[in-house]
Amino acid sequence: MIKKRTAFIGAVVIIVITALLTAFVSNMVAVKLDNKVYISKNEYERLVGIKDKFSKALYLKNIIKENYYEPVEEEIFEDGVLKGLFEALEDPYSEYMTKSEFDSFMTHTKGSYGGIGVIVTPGADGYITVVSPIEDTPGEKAGIISGDKIIKVNDKEVTADELDEAVAIMKGKPGTRVDITILRPNRKEPLSITIQREEIRLNTVKSRVINDNIGYLRITMFDDKTAEDFKKHLKGLESKNIKGLIIDLRNNPGGSLKECVEIADELLGKQTIVYTKDRAGNKEYLDSDAKKIDYPFTILVNKGSASASEILTGAVKDTKSGVIVGTTTFGKGLVQTVRELTDGTGFKLTISQYYTPNGNYIHGKGIEPDITIELPDELKEKTEITDKEDIQLQKALEILKGKI
Repeated sequence: MIKKRTAFIGAVVIIVITALLTAFVSNMVAVKLDNKVYISKNEYERLVGIKDKFSKALYLKNIIKENYYEPVEEEIFEDGVLKGLFEALEDPYSEYMTKSEFDSFMTHTKGSYGGIGVIVTPGADGYITVVSPIEDTPGEKAGIISGDKIIKVNDKEVTADELDEAVAIMKGKPGTRVDITILRPNRKEPLSITIQREEIRLNTVKSRVINDNIGYLRITMFDDKTAEDFKKHLKGLESKNIKGLIIDLRNNPGGSLKECVEIADELLGKQTIVYTKDRAGNKEYLDSDAKKIDYPFTILVNKGSASASEILTGAVKDTKSGVIVGTTTFGKGLVQTVRELTDGTGFKLTISQYYTPNGNYIHGKGIEPDITIELPDELKEKTEITDKEDIQLQKALEILKGKI
């Protein structure tokens, strides 16, 4: 009797196990039994399809490993495949970064580093293009300007495809030198510049009072502390009884959307600052509250004003909250997410487009100012110009005086 019951229980166990295996397999779950792994037919066919799809890549990898004139480390292949995934998008703002590259990228928003202080991007023409030099850095002092094309770093010729390598060479120990060769639109011959690296500290906000009662507030980029610093400087200017404000965003390459929106909230009434739209058409609106400054202000921009700078500029222009003075901005209307992976590598990926409050998409076009004033060429290449020479600043002052 006991034996029959045992046999019956054994049969039930087998039936239950079989049922579980069937359920798991039908849901494409791999099951290990007797040192063998069982998968469903659908899963098997899927895996075979993947093998067939990537067989060429595996074949070429083996060809390289066996025939390339130097040994290639496996890590090189892994990084190359991951970088290739992002490069296939043909989007200069999406990229996979190795650990050292990701660490380097994050210092631009959270720390300091040894280098020359220029923000660069892969240009559509294949050149490494200067978005803008960071204010008061060796790059700006050496005369590098927005729109310059970097074609050589030290003795190495570089293209947009070698952006990360070029940036790594330009960085280095403070006090050391680096040679930069650039193309400039209004020059026939390349321009070679030797620059001494410095410790680049990201002090992104400066302020002063002009003409006794006009506040001047310069934002060089939007990093993790820019909004906090902006509020402190604004409060300091207001304590001096300013009657108007100039916000200078010239050569500001952008940065944190969050910081930009927080600053816009100080300037604008209850309204939409910007909205984003993803691939599915989902929109996300970022709004300001009713609180705002109670005096007139102007914003200065140029072709080096990009990304977050354009979000602030577009919100002000669309709502006529202030007057925009200068030249057409850079034209970057894409939003990226930045993520660090568990091994210290990371990536940037464009996840949406942004639109100004009136629904304008400025990517590749930029924002035209309310009043267009071009600086003379001789002033564009000067590392420092006086307030009197700065005709864009003078126009902003004129506008504010007429409103006070």
